[in-house]
Amino acid sequence: MRKNIVWAALLLAAPLMLVACGGGGGETAAPAADSTAAPAPAPAATVDMASAGTIAGMALYDGEDTDTVIKMDADPNCAAANPGDVYTETVVAEGGKLANVFVYVKNAPAGGAAPTEPVVLTQKGCRYTPHVFGVQTGQTFIVHNGDQSLHNIHATPNVNDEFNQSQPFEGMEMEKSFDKVEVMIPFKCDVHPWMSAYVGVVDHPYFAVTGADGSFTIDGIPAGTYTVEAWHEKFGTRTVEVTVEANGAAAVGFDFNS
Repeated sequence: MRKNIVWAALLLAAPLMLVACGGGGGETAAPAADSTAAPAPAPAATVDMASAGTIAGMALYDGEDTDTVIKMDADPNCAAANPGDVYTETVVAEGGKLANVFVYVKNAPAGGAAPTEPVVLTQKGCRYTPHVFGVQTGQTFIVHNGDQSLHNIHATPNVNDEFNQSQPFEGMEMEKSFDKVEVMIPFKCDVHPWMSAYVGVVDHPYFAVTGADGSFTIDGIPAGTYTVEAWHEKFGTRTVEVTVEANGAAAVGFDFNS
C-alpha cells in the first residue's frame, strides 16, 4: 500500500535545496501521439569537469495504480515464461515514488559525440526491458530477442524515421539509431499488443530515468540556469527551472499528483 508523502518532510530530509515544480499542469498526454522535439541546443562547449555540477531529485505520485493484468494466453511461449500475474507498466509507483519518468535538460549545452557504448533493449518474457530509456542522437541501441516467440519492433516517431522489423528467432539482434532530437518515441510489438517501450532522444548526456525509488541523478553539467523537464507516459510533463552552481548540487522535485 502506498504511503502519503509529506512534502515538507522531504524538504527537511534533503541535503540539497529543493526547487518547486512549475509548468506542465496536470494534463494527461496520449503516449503515442505526444512526441515533441526539444529546443535547439546551444553551441558545443568544453565542459570543465572539475567545476561541473549535479542535478538530482525525485518523481512523486501517491494516486491510484491503474495497471492491469496482462493476458498472454494467445502465445503459449509468453504464458509459459510468466507463470504468475504480470501487470502493465503504465504506472509503476511504490511508497509515493514514481518510476519510468524520463528527465532531461531542455536547454543543455550540446554534448559532443555520442557514446560508443550501445544501449540494449531486450525482449524477454514478451516484454520490453527497459520500459523507458534514453539515447543521444547517433548513439547505437541494440534490440535483442530473448524469447522463443516471434517479435516485431515497430518504432513510431514523428520526427525520426519509422521502422518495423521482425525478429522471429531467439537470440536475434539488430542495431538502430536516431539522428534527430525527439522526446518521446514509442515502441510496440504488433504481434503482442501489450508490449510497449519509450525512448527519449536528445543531443547531450544530461538525461536520466527515475528508478523504482523515484529518484534520478544527472551528473557533469556545467554551471548555469536550466529548464528541466520530466515526462511520464500517462501523466504528461512537468518542468522546473533550476540553477546549478560550479561544483554544486541542485535538487528538484516533480509532483505528478496534480
